[in-house]
Amino acid sequence: MFNKLVAALLPFMPKKLVWIFSKKYIAGETLQDAVESSKELNENGMLVTIDVLGEFIKDLDEAKANKDEYLEVIEAAEKNNIQGNFSIKPTFFGLLLDEEVCYNHVREVVAKAASYNNFVRIDMEDSPCTDKEIRLYRRIKEEFPTNVGLVFQAYMKRTLDDVKGLMDIHTAEAPLNFRLCKGIYVEPPEIAYKGYDNINKHFIEDMEYMLKNGIYVGIATHDRPIIDAAYELIEKYNVPKDKYEFQMLYGVTPNLRQEILDKGHKMRVYVPFGDKWFGYSTRRLKENPKMAEHIIKALFIKK
Repeated sequence: MFNKLVAALLPFMPKKLVWIFSKKYIAGETLQDAVESSKELNENGMLVTIDVLGEFIKDLDEAKANKDEYLEVIEAAEKNNIQGNFSIKPTFFGLLLDEEVCYNHVREVVAKAASYNNFVRIDMEDSPCTDKEIRLYRRIKEEFPTNVGLVFQAYMKRTLDDVKGLMDIHTAEAPLNFRLCKGIYVEPPEIAYKGYDNINKHFIEDMEYMLKNGIYVGIATHDRPIIDAAYELIEKYNVPKDKYEFQMLYGVTPNLRQEILDKGHKMRVYVPFGDKWFGYSTRRLKENPKMAEHIIKALFIKK
């Protein structure tokens, strides 16, 4: 209860206080911070996906500025030989303001990545965005079949049907490429599964469908039961190591991350950066109130 109280109050606390918690989970505010963090992860055998923090913009001028920033990110990553790709949120490019404008911006970003034979992951946001983001993925994949992927959230009741509904564009040469995560947005029980065990059950069900059907899966979790289930499914279906990867958030469960890497599995770390870190941090804390313990320790325990 104490952790939940801290999580609820954190958005109203001074930013300097929130940064004490946030700095462990964010590469920094600048592109150079992201490049340096990515290099360090690469040196330790991990791939990255770089994300500029921000979403749900209010005007289309912001959308263009965000597109230009991503083009700069891709150039910097290539210049610095970063082993990784890029994650984008469509609402950052104006999805809820003008779908066509959003498409054009995202297409330009994917085209830039594709020119370097790289890859862009389209994040899945809350339920009003789901159909729009699936349409966006279909449209971009048609032109760039191997350079774009999508995220699905296991707690959404529609997810497995949505995955099956995209099998018509799945081929051996250009397979579907999905990140599967639990989901972090607050959704009503009519459309989203609730409860730890229930969500895990559906995560594993979705993951099994993807692995056995040759879909490339980014298994995005820090949850031991899901990781153990993934090991079993990979063995059961004899999934080659180039057909899946594990993914984790920057700064979260580094020991478990290293354990997976040591077992010979591919590991990719989500590297968020930018001056819009405050909203990301408070949302992460609401998702996992136990992180409040780290805030208290940071405030009162001197190292």
